[in-house]
Amino acid sequence: MNRFLAFLTLGLTIMVAGPAHADPADIAAASRSVVRVVLAATDGDKVAFVGHGSGFAVAPDKIVTNAHVVEIARQEKSVVIGIVPSQGGKSYGGKVIAYSPGNDLALIQLQDGGRLPPMTVFSGPVGDGANVVAIGYPGSVDRAQGLNLDDLINPMSPVKTRGSVSGGRTTKQFDTILHTAPIASGNSGGPLIDNCGRILGANSFGSLSDGNDAEFGFAVSSREILSFLRKAGVKAGLTATPCRSAADISLQEQRREAAARAKIEAANKAQAAERQKTETKLRTTISQDIVTERENQMAIAALMLVLSLVSIGGAGYLMIQNKRTPAIGTAGGAALLLVGAILVFLSRPAFTEIDDRVAAALKEQGLEKDDGNGAPTLASSGKYQCRINPERSRITVSQVDTLDIDWAEGGCVNGRTQYGRDGAKWSRVFVPNEEQTVTISSFDPSRSEFTTERYLLGLSAMTKAREIRKQYGNRACTTDEQALSDIDEMVKAIRTELPMQTNERLVYECEKSAQ
Repeated sequence: MNRFLAFLTLGLTIMVAGPAHADPADIAAASRSVVRVVLAATDGDKVAFVGHGSGFAVAPDKIVTNAHVVEIARQEKSVVIGIVPSQGGKSYGGKVIAYSPGNDLALIQLQDGGRLPPMTVFSGPVGDGANVVAIGYPGSVDRAQGLNLDDLINPMSPVKTRGSVSGGRTTKQFDTILHTAPIASGNSGGPLIDNCGRILGANSFGSLSDGNDAEFGFAVSSREILSFLRKAGVKAGLTATPCRSAADISLQEQRREAAARAKIEAANKAQAAERQKTETKLRTTISQDIVTERENQMAIAALMLVLSLVSIGGAGYLMIQNKRTPAIGTAGGAALLLVGAILVFLSRPAFTEIDDRVAAALKEQGLEKDDGNGAPTLASSGKYQCRINPERSRITVSQVDTLDIDWAEGGCVNGRTQYGRDGAKWSRVFVPNEEQTVTISSFDPSRSEFTTERYLLGLSAMTKAREIRKQYGNRACTTDEQALSDIDEMVKAIRTELPMQTNERLVYECEKSAQ
C-alpha cells in the first residue's frame, strides 16, 4: 500500500456567499458514508494485518476507494478485504468488482448484507481556493492512539481535516485536484468534500515534506470518478447546484420576509393615504349634499304647513257659508297637508348619515377600511403545480424542480397521506426503514408553499426517530380528531430529536392547476 496519501475531487463550486467553513451537520452526514478499508492476510486460524485505506459509499452496497489500496488483495488470494463503517457495531466483508489502476480507482461490493448511506457527487466546477474537507483514517492518528488490529476492525468516527483547493493539476495519467487539507497514509481512497458534504474527489496521493506526511494532497477528480462508475454500471447521486450555507439561506429568508413586510406596510400606508384623501373630499361633498337636502325638505314642509293652514281657513269660511260638504273636503285636504308637512320634516336626512354615506362611497370605490384581522387568503382544495425556488432553497443531495400535489383543506395530500397541524402549516414526517434520512414535508395554505426538509442522521439518531415513529399508526387521510392529534404529536416528538439545522431544504411555490 502506498505510504503516500489520497485526495479526492469531484467537480465543485464554491458558493457565492458561502461560509468560511463547512456546515458541521453536512460534514457529519458525509462521515456516515466513509469507511475504513482493512486488508488482512489469512493463514488458517492466523490473521495478519497488511494495511488499510479509506473509502466512501456511492450506493448502499458499493464503496469507492483507490486501486492502490486493494492492489495486494488482487495479487494475493490470502489477503481479504474488510469494510469497517464509521458507526454501528458491525463490519463487513468486501469484494473488488471494478478496478482501474490507470486513474487509481476501485469499486468494492459490500458483503454480508451490508448497507450504508450513499454520498452525492458534485458535478459542477471546482473553484480555485474553494474550502474543502478531507475525511478518512490516517495511520498517523491510529499510531498516536496506540490502536491495534482489534481496534481497527471496530467502527469509529473518521478524521476530518480542512483546507482549500490549490488548483486542478492533471497528472500524466488522470485528472486530479490539488488541495491543502492535511492527509496521511491511510487517507487514501477517502473522500474530499465541499462545504455541503458532496464528493469532489477521492484522495489518492500526496506530496512529501522531509519524509513526513503530505503537505499537499491530490484527489482523483469527480470527472474521473463518474466515468469510472458509469463503466462499472453504477448510478451515483449527482448534483451540480452550488453549495450555500444554511446561515446564508436563513439570513436571506429573514431579509426576504422583512422586505415583504415592508412592501405590504408601504402599500397599506399608500392605500391609507389615498383613502384619507378620498374620504376628506367625499365627506365635504356629502355634508354639503345633506345640508341642501335638509333645507329643501324643511322648505317643502313649511310650504305644506302654510297650505294646510290656508285650507283650514277656507274650510271654516265654507262652514260659515253653510257649504258643509265642500268645507269637509277642504278640511280633509288641510289635514293631509299637515300630516305630509310633518312627515317631510321628520324624514329630512340627519347629520349622522354622513359617516354611513362616506363608508358606502368608499366601499364602492374599493377603499373601504381594513377590518384589521390581517387574515391571509388560504389556498383552497384542489390540484397545485409547484416549482422550486432555488434562491430560497438549500439544495445539497437532491433536486426535484417541480412537483404536483392534490391538497384538501383538512390536510389530506394526494388523497392518501394525512398531514397534521404544525403552526400555520400542515406537516408530515417520514422515517424510512432503509435510509438514514428523516424528511419533513409541509404545506402552508396561507402562502401556497410546499417545503421539504431533509435531515441526514447518524445511526443512533435515526434509531431514536424510528422508535418514536413506531408509537404512532400509519395514518391515511382522515377527519378523526384523535388521529389528527396523533400526527401532530408525532411531528413534534420527532422534531425534538432532530438537529437544529437541516441538511437540505427545498422551497416550492405553488399555483392552482387549470384543471
